[in-house]
Amino acid sequence: MHTVETVLLVLLLGALTGIAARYIRAVPLPLIQIALGAAIAWPQAGVHIAFDPDLFMLLFIPPLLFADGWRIPKREFFALSKPILLLAFGLVLFTVFGLGYLIHWLIPSVPLTVAFALAAVISPTDAVAVAAITRNLGMPEKTMHILEGESLLNDASGLVALKFAVVAALTGALSWTEVAQDFVWMSLGGLAVGAGLGWGFSYARSSITRRLGDVAATQMVLLLVLLPFAAYLVGEKIGVSGILAAVAAGIATNFADLERSSYVSERMQTEGTWSLVEAAFNGAIFLLLGLQLPAIIGVPLYEAGEHWWVLVGYVCAISTALLLMRWFWLMLGVRHALRRAHHEGKMAEHPSHLLTLATTFAGIRGAVTLAGALSVPMLLNDGQPFPSRGMLIFLATGTILFTLIAGSIALPLILRRLPVPGESRTVREERLAREAACNAAIDALSLSDEELERHSPEWVTMHQEVIGHLMQEYRNRLQLLDDGSGMATSLETQRESPEVVRQRKLRYVLEVELRLRCIRAERDAVFTERHTHRINDESLRTLVSELDLQDVSMRKRLIVARRAAGLDSKHSGHAD
Repeated sequence: MHTVETVLLVLLLGALTGIAARYIRAVPLPLIQIALGAAIAWPQAGVHIAFDPDLFMLLFIPPLLFADGWRIPKREFFALSKPILLLAFGLVLFTVFGLGYLIHWLIPSVPLTVAFALAAVISPTDAVAVAAITRNLGMPEKTMHILEGESLLNDASGLVALKFAVVAALTGALSWTEVAQDFVWMSLGGLAVGAGLGWGFSYARSSITRRLGDVAATQMVLLLVLLPFAAYLVGEKIGVSGILAAVAAGIATNFADLERSSYVSERMQTEGTWSLVEAAFNGAIFLLLGLQLPAIIGVPLYEAGEHWWVLVGYVCAISTALLLMRWFWLMLGVRHALRRAHHEGKMAEHPSHLLTLATTFAGIRGAVTLAGALSVPMLLNDGQPFPSRGMLIFLATGTILFTLIAGSIALPLILRRLPVPGESRTVREERLAREAACNAAIDALSLSDEELERHSPEWVTMHQEVIGHLMQEYRNRLQLLDDGSGMATSLETQRESPEVVRQRKLRYVLEVELRLRCIRAERDAVFTERHTHRINDESLRTLVSELDLQDVSMRKRLIVARRAAGLDSKHSGHAD
């Protein structure tokens, strides 16, 4: 199939499977995409793609890792840095050596260096697959942050370990001193390159937008989309980790964005663009994985004949050992750090045995594992075939499938048994921030003495009337945000009975729902004006954009309002 046609087909199937997953909630989206990819590639006349791992790593991995680094909560990332580093680097090292020796013992035909390479390939985890499986199942938010941070960093540590294992297999020699030096150089160098490019881009963007404002928002967003590719390519060009460079660029850009609160258009375009990129690329990754399955899994099993069960046994044994080593490391190597984080208030959930088990099964392998396995060279330096390369790729792909299926089955069962969390720290902080914003708005409405003297009494009277209306709106919102402590309410409200307060909240919910109905009616009327040719497309876009911004704001406000009033926001017709 032509390359362009293949790309279009993969994007189309990624979108369709994303819609289908909303109806088939029992099956995680990655499994649906892998199964569909395998189905359309299995027949003789199916879709067959020559998988180029270098091209795959360049096109798909940098933007996704950049987006993860850009989105991950930085406060939690640094507050939980000790358990994240223990998983991202300590567990990778433990896996490479422990599992490497186990693989060599289990399959003596696989040389030790190749066994180390296989262990390095299957050491990185895939937080995207975990998020897809655990969505709406109640994975504790701090645990999810740890898993995201682990996945961000262990992609680099696993691939760096793979590089050295492959070098040892090619040359037959390995210097641990050189390994340590190269690892430090690649890691720190990659972080420095990414952070430098991220801050440099942010400085240039700030200089431009200070002059032009949001006029160049679209061009700035396009340059931002290209930034992870630039970080990856520059990092690889100078011999450091391009993956860590993409991650560091995302984190640096996010820090710089904290100083750009006034650029609304650029921020909205950036959010929409990255949501589209992540959805398209994540779908493409798992579909491409499915497209490779017939060649990687089906052919070896068919050639093995009646001994196919031996290969399946190897996959099950290695995958089970991988999960057991992860559980062992969590219990002995990370549990103390998690307990300390819990006692210091950095992590709300206690590291119980159930949570440790959930974190174990959350060690799902994904796209980076497949790309790393396929990147293993086909020939040694002397021209001989790379030993056991086919077995390495088969076992790595089998491990991806095993961990995906095991996680899809075990995680829902485990998470349902975890205690129901109370109000999370994020929700509580969001509520307090809304209160602070409302109080700041009320303070900003007050007229200064200078303004009273500068304007006529008629203007002051009119201004006071408008201020009274706006202040009542903000007071209603403050009453809505009251959690029972009385911090968000006035003295008059504190003296009211709980039933009266609840009625106030219900009235506010009704008001927001009616505002949404009005916005919807306005939008329909604007489209009617366009259909009858009383306005042109440019006017339509301008008016609809304004109404869409109001609509988004009101929908968010309705969710908060229904939650505060003790209603289920999911069942609001206007919020869906």
